[in-house]
Amino acid sequence: MARNSNETRRRLVEAADKLFYGQGIQAVGVDAVAQAAGVTKRTLYYHFKSKDDLIAAYLDARDLPTLGRYQGVVAQDVSNGPAAPAAEQIARIFAQMEANARNKEWKGCSFVRAASEFAALVGHPARVAAAKHKKRFEDWLLELLRAEGVEDAAMLARQIMILFDGAVTQILIHRDTSYARSAGAAAQSLLRAYQKANPPRPSPRKPASRRA
Repeated sequence: MARNSNETRRRLVEAADKLFYGQGIQAVGVDAVAQAAGVTKRTLYYHFKSKDDLIAAYLDARDLPTLGRYQGVVAQDVSNGPAAPAAEQIARIFAQMEANARNKEWKGCSFVRAASEFAALVGHPARVAAAKHKKRFEDWLLELLRAEGVEDAAMLARQIMILFDGAVTQILIHRDTSYARSAGAAAQSLLRAYQKANPPRPSPRKPASRRA
């Protein structure tokens, strides 16, 4: 019974994902989600107390997979040696964005769109989920920069995050994927300018051991 219940919940979240992302959250009612999942509305409400709970589940299901797609393009196999320089990793992130946007079914960032739909409702699950995802993404950028030895990594990570979401918005408005390349170039320029102005400090030399 538990297995069947989990399967039903999974189908509901998948149906919500397709409809909410494709048509917009507020434009889709729970009846449409239930019908797409092949269940009754009563069954939907058995699994989710409200549409807001379903919205939260839809965005939560997208959180880690979305980040994972970008993490995958910068991951390095240990057999291939050390990780690529941060500037190269950032270039790959924006290249992945451009590749995603070329998909005919791409309609922008689901988290930005969800937060925009409920912009007037502070504390709405859509806004909470969007904030959590974007913070997770920014923290990942922070890790990449810190691994490069960037001291003011938090500021640069935030600037790159702004460029990232700005590019997504511009692509959605203009249907021009070259905004990803422009934003990626800007992000690399920011990093390189900072690294030029703040070269890594040499590690302190250990004093030679004295022989007895």
